Formats: sequence, C-alpha cells, structure tokens
Amino acid sequence: MNKAEKVLEYLENIIPNPVCELNYNKDYELVIAVMLSAQTTDKRVNIVTKELFEKYNSLDKLESAKEEDIVRIVHSLGSYTKKAKAVIEIAKMINKWGYVPNDRKKLETLPMVGRKTVSVILSEIYKEPNIAVDTHVERVSKRLGLARKNASVLEVEKSLKRKIKKEKWCDTHLRMVHFGRYYCTAKKPLCEDCKLKSFCKYKKDKN
Repeated sequence: MNKAEKVLEYLENIIPNPVCELNYNKDYELVIAVMLSAQTTDKRVNIVTKELFEKYNSLDKLESAKEEDIVRIVHSLGSYTKKAKAVIEIAKMINKWGYVPNDRKKLETLPMVGRKTVSVILSEIYKEPNIAVDTHVERVSKRLGLARKNASVLEVEKSLKRKIKKEKWCDTHLRMVHFGRYYCTAKKPLCEDCKLKSFCKYKKDKN
C-alpha cells in the first residue's frame, strides 16, 4: 500500500460520509455560497446566506437587489463590498443562462469565481470528478507529502489527481477539507492520535 492509499484508507475510516458543509437548496445558491466562502468559514457563510436567501428567494430578486442591502447582509465576511457586487452580478448571469451550466469555462466568467470554486460546483451539483484545492486541502497534501512543499495550488491539484483514482476524487476532496478543518488544523493539529504522523512533515518538523 503506497502513501496515497494509506491516507485514503485512514480518511475513509474517520470520515466515512463526507458532505459539503455549505447550506443551499438551489444550484445557484451553492454558487453564491462557495464564492462567499473565500477567506472565511463555512459556518459564517451559512449564517449570512440564511438571511440572504430568505430575503431574496429567487434570482429575479437577487439581481434587482440594492447593493447596499447586500453589503449589509454580507458585511461580516471579508471583501464584503466586492462580494456584494458579485452576488448581484452572478444572479444576473445565471438568470440569463437559465441554469447553472456544467461548463468550467462558462462558470469561470462569473465574478470572483475561479478554478477552486468551479471544481466545488461541478463536483457537488453534477458529481463530476474534481479535486478542489482550498487552504485545507493544500495544507494536508503538503504535510502528508502528497505534494511538494513549494507546489502551487494547481500543482497540488495535479499531484493529487495523479495519485488518487478518478472515481474517488470528489469524496477525497471533501474528506481532506474535513480533515484539515477538524483534525489537521493550521494551528495545534491533533497529531497524537493521528495514524498518519509517521510520515507527516509537520510532525517531523516539530520533533
């Protein structure tokens, strides 16, 4: 069993049923929620989107909303002015399309929507095999030696896709997010009970 297989086996054991922790009921709500989640927590985004999607419960209402009203709702998030503008513009564009497309290039034309966000959208809505590399996935990958320490986000993604079977990409992405969020945290990771510490670079650097 190689390193990647050992990591997957352990993650499957401690996180058997991984799910996206962003709350949404409609496809476009997920797009907006993932965009808003940049540089903040899913927990905070869920608080914000609860109010946002209750007050503006359709694309028509969102695209005609006053920017200052959206700013007030998303004010607790980072880059709230840019995000407020993006919410309205995303609503306009998706409303014009009539649906959230299964098309990476098209989705990446949405404001503040980049490769990672699109990977989450395609994986969650269309179950398209993807590995979205956020801060948790990047940290875990480098600590466990699944990617080089100085690798770019895209290089981390490519490294993981080479080492993990395609049919496991979606669940592995979610498991790595949860692992980084609740176990292999940026500060004070739970190393003592971790069965991967024998080849963890963070653990070795600390010893």
